[in-house]
Amino acid sequence: MSVPSPVSMNAIEKRAAFSVAGIFSTRMLGLFMIFPVFALFAEAEFDQVTGLQIGIAIGIYGLTQALLQIPYGMLSDKYGRKPLIIVGMLVFMVGSVVCALADSIEMMIVGRALQGMGAVAAVLMASVADLVSERFRLRAMSIVGMTIGLSFTLSLIAGPLLASWFGVRGIFWVTALLALIGIVLVVFALPKIENQVFQREAETDPSQFGAILRNPQLLRLDLGVFILHATLTAMFVVLPLALRDGAGLDSLSHWEIYLPVMLLSFALMVPFIIQAESRGRMKPVFVGAIATITLMQIGFMNFHESFWSLFILLLIFFTAFNLLEASLPSLVVKLAPADKKGTASGVYSTSQFLGAALGGVLGGYFYQHYGYNGVFIFTALIGVVWLLAAATMQKPLPLSIASVPVGPVQQNEVADLEKQLLAYDGIYEVVILPEEERAYFKVDRKLLNEEALIGYIEQSRNNA
Repeated sequence: MSVPSPVSMNAIEKRAAFSVAGIFSTRMLGLFMIFPVFALFAEAEFDQVTGLQIGIAIGIYGLTQALLQIPYGMLSDKYGRKPLIIVGMLVFMVGSVVCALADSIEMMIVGRALQGMGAVAAVLMASVADLVSERFRLRAMSIVGMTIGLSFTLSLIAGPLLASWFGVRGIFWVTALLALIGIVLVVFALPKIENQVFQREAETDPSQFGAILRNPQLLRLDLGVFILHATLTAMFVVLPLALRDGAGLDSLSHWEIYLPVMLLSFALMVPFIIQAESRGRMKPVFVGAIATITLMQIGFMNFHESFWSLFILLLIFFTAFNLLEASLPSLVVKLAPADKKGTASGVYSTSQFLGAALGGVLGGYFYQHYGYNGVFIFTALIGVVWLLAAATMQKPLPLSIASVPVGPVQQNEVADLEKQLLAYDGIYEVVILPEEERAYFKVDRKLLNEEALIGYIEQSRNNA
């Protein structure tokens, strides 16, 4: 008599998903709460600060994050997930304290670099994969992903509010406290990982770099997230100044524009998500959002001198931005080879952080030498580059990546078993790795799930 499969995550899996989401949120809030207030703070606090220095301070976290996230993941395979997460959160906390005490822009840059060195994102995702079964892993990852998006939104609102209560240095003290809360979550909330293994779906395999970097479809996505975050970071070099000088908003009141903008933008993007994911219109919606982001840069260039023009431009921008932030990781899954999702996601994430770093540097440079419009000309031009690259991408199929155990498989059996599995309705790609006793699939989840795959594989092996 077969045991019924569970219909929801068990208690351990739920704890894993929500504790990792909580840890992620403490980092995200800490990194981004200064975005809406830092430029104004730096100009008032540090003598003779330049636009370039402001841009470096805002974006430098991305460079150290990009350089260290893959090494953190590899070290966690050797020394354990929890110890590496705690180390990363401690480094993040030290960086926050350095920023809070900084008496020069140079020391502020050092502190922001240290914040980025707490690069535990890949380790956290691997922890989810360790603790959640294949059947519910996508659901758990979605919970974490939604938390990341909500944390960024909350940071734009919380930053100005906290600055009004405690000052900008107070934001960094709050960030240090958030890092401590994150450590508490690691110690007491994150379940113990009993059987830690290398998670191909969530971790980077250096031997796969060549294949990923030669994949033109994935390179388009890497370029896209690079430009998206370069644009965002460059914009925040000048947006606080534009809201002060153009919209007439006191720096402590900027949350009054970000709060309605972010709430409305989430509501407005929902119909586009439905069109993209449920109606099979991913490519036109995706390309349209890129075109919108680019057009908004031209709009900021010409209409940044009144409250309502900035409100409308920001609303349209963040509707498209949130849509792209949700679509890009989904496209990575749809276009990555079945057994290379973790590496594809690692390269994608590294591109994202490098974009933030370069966007800060170039945004600061163009502001220093050419003013507001210099920044928006730069962001508009890189938007055009992305638009041209995205227009030539292949139409993505509505596929997901799944993996299931297959038991012992001899090397000479692999080709026949892969061919047999490909004949199953809903399976588009199969990679069997005998050394892992596991098969990786690209599947249409409307037609089958991991439970159905496991049953079919068992039947196929029994009939062989």
